[in-house]
Amino acid sequence: MKMTNFKKSLSLCLLLVLIAAMALFAVGCSDNSNHETPKTDSIADTTAEVTVLGEGQNVFDFKVTDFDGKVTAFEIHTDKEIVGDALVELGLVEGDEGPFGLYVKTVNGITADYDKDGKYWAFYVDGGYAPQGVDSTEIESGKTYAFKVE
Repeated sequence: MKMTNFKKSLSLCLLLVLIAAMALFAVGCSDNSNHETPKTDSIADTTAEVTVLGEGQNVFDFKVTDFDGKVTAFEIHTDKEIVGDALVELGLVEGDEGPFGLYVKTVNGITADYDKDGKYWAFYVDGGYAPQGVDSTEIESGKTYAFKVE
């Protein structure tokens, strides 16, 4: 008789613990609409004006995000095949040639020098970090190229 009461009590305790665990799990997984959506570090499309520069057969979008997060948009027209060549020709980027290609220090007249201020120009293709430098990236129709201070 004592064993039966013990088993019933143990079963009841385990059942209560299981119910409490399920309730906590359900509350933790519920959708809480009070939370803000976290900001992403991607390049936002917040520009209203697009400046058209250059002449030529190849056309691509180019965006510059400065120190304050302000985005300046360009539509680039060129006969060049490489993004970096087109941007250098139009005076939008400047830098130093190094062992890994062009080290871009100035974009759209804004200088970011890692050696001086710890900031640099990051090159993006379609919102993702570029797999290669601007001076080796071929122009592809429909792609958006960008530089962002980081």
